[in-house]
Amino acid sequence: MHLTKITFPQLHLHPRDGHKLRGFFANKFGEESDLFHNHEASGKAIYRYPRIQYKIVNRVPMLVGIEEGGQLLVERFLQMKTIDIDGRQLELDQKNLKSEDCEVGVGEELYNYQFVNPWVPLNQDNHKLYIKMSLKEQQKKLHSILISNMIGFFKAIQHQETERIMVNLQLQESGDTQFKNQRLLTFKGNFVTNVQLPDHIGLGKSTARGFGVIERVL
Repeated sequence: MHLTKITFPQLHLHPRDGHKLRGFFANKFGEESDLFHNHEASGKAIYRYPRIQYKIVNRVPMLVGIEEGGQLLVERFLQMKTIDIDGRQLELDQKNLKSEDCEVGVGEELYNYQFVNPWVPLNQDNHKLYIKMSLKEQQKKLHSILISNMIGFFKAIQHQETERIMVNLQLQESGDTQFKNQRLLTFKGNFVTNVQLPDHIGLGKSTARGFGVIERVL
């Protein structure tokens, strides 16, 4: 699969500004392609894995484009002169672009990843069930959801995985976040898997605005 990243190293934003970053670029380029915001012209949400994701990683703004989303970012790279965050016009004197092909899928070894931004695995319904489960049941549920997140990513890039996916989680609750007028649990920590995944893609809910960002631990 092809992955493109644009970072703005001179800017330092708060992690909660991820949705503001998304709002700016969606307003600026959204009429050109719904990949910038995942909504139809009527405003109805398009339910798919986001091809363009907006993140604050270690306080640095980052845009991640997957497949055709990456091509759109490359085409608009030179047009990115300033961004508006809460009415502040921020000059983009520095912006770095990296575009590469990445290996994805079950590999021949184990890979250790960390969630550098909180992971949001639960929706409103399974959150209610989760809080009533035993610790062992909760771990099993999170294990199953993480595998489903990976499979959802595979489907988005049209990768057919035939091998068994293995996962071992080492997570802890890190608080909660507001998602569609509901408070949902977030998690931080690490997981080990036999799956190769690109750095800085998102897994789980709200990946378009920077949640669930992963990074390989070497």
